[in-house]
Amino acid sequence: MKEIPPPDSHHVAAVLGWLGLGLVAEARDELTNISLTNISHPAALEARWQVATYEKNWEEALELADLEIRAEPGNAGAWLHRAYALRRVRAGGLVAAWGVLSVAAKKFPEESVIAYNLACYACQMKDLDRAREWFFRAMRIGGKVEIKKMALDDADLEPLWEEIGKL
Repeated sequence: MKEIPPPDSHHVAAVLGWLGLGLVAEARDELTNISLTNISHPAALEARWQVATYEKNWEEALELADLEIRAEPGNAGAWLHRAYALRRVRAGGLVAAWGVLSVAAKKFPEESVIAYNLACYACQMKDLDRAREWFFRAMRIGGKVEIKKMALDDADLEPLWEEIGKL
């Protein structure tokens, strides 16, 4: 990704800093300082998406994720953002999010977070066999220790906690 130039890079950093402090209104205000020239830059879109998710504005987050994908179709994070927001919008849900990440898994077969999220979605859809397949793929790609630790703290995977704990 091409870097966003100053001063907009500073505004994007400030947005993320405000969010890190839990100050969402300040982060939203900081977004207004990003120039029109760079408001659709991938880094600015990411910051805007982060603000929308902190506000639980899933429709806006979905629109921003779509813009992220158009701006950088090779960015796996943008696809994750789309699935994350789509799972939460009124007209979305698990099945819709699953569809997006299934496509992303083909584009990014070595992205452990995509496999991990597919395991979560399958688990929540009560397809435990498929959840196990995706979970083991996530561990193969991302490392057993890291993925297992994350999973045992993730309520989406609770139906598999006992099994995961024995790995």
